[in-house]
Amino acid sequence: MKPFVGYKKEHLSVPKLLELIIKLATEPSYYFLRWTHQVSGIQEQPPMEANFPMTEGQMFNQKCELRWKYKCKNTYEVLLLTIADNHDDFIPLKETIKKAGKEIEAWKIEPSDPKIFPSYGYPAYGYRPDETRFPKKLIFPKSLDIRLQQEKNNKPKLAQRYFIDNETSSVQFVALTVEESQK
Repeated sequence: MKPFVGYKKEHLSVPKLLELIIKLATEPSYYFLRWTHQVSGIQEQPPMEANFPMTEGQMFNQKCELRWKYKCKNTYEVLLLTIADNHDDFIPLKETIKKAGKEIEAWKIEPSDPKIFPSYGYPAYGYRPDETRFPKKLIFPKSLDIRLQQEKNNKPKLAQRYFIDNETSSVQFVALTVEESQK
């Protein structure tokens, strides 16, 4: 698995964005949509044309996180963070770099040991329903384990993956991901 961070050169119309979301979606995929007055919470249903315009959104699954942000005239800029190698239809944010006389990948991910973290992700945690820092409770689908209880289950677990710039060794992106249950 090779990390890749890329963007679309042109801003995408809503129909093109919806096509891209369908293309990158795997089972299970989750979505988080934002408008100026509300958020969707994490949901299992992909956005539909009726959900637009929105200020931004994201789709995440075990392989990638796709982010989109409103630009103008109902078009969106798009960023892809993935462990599924290069995507020819995206422009890499950084190409390979030279370090100590060798060409190396521009990005690395943490954690990188599949024996410890098979999904290439650190645990992420949702908020308790009674958390008072938000005006309304955040919504999580019942099919996603947000790690509030220590019970064992076969649900996919919420996780996060760090995309690290190999040149500066600094974390540039924290992507949501899904840790598949170990059966």
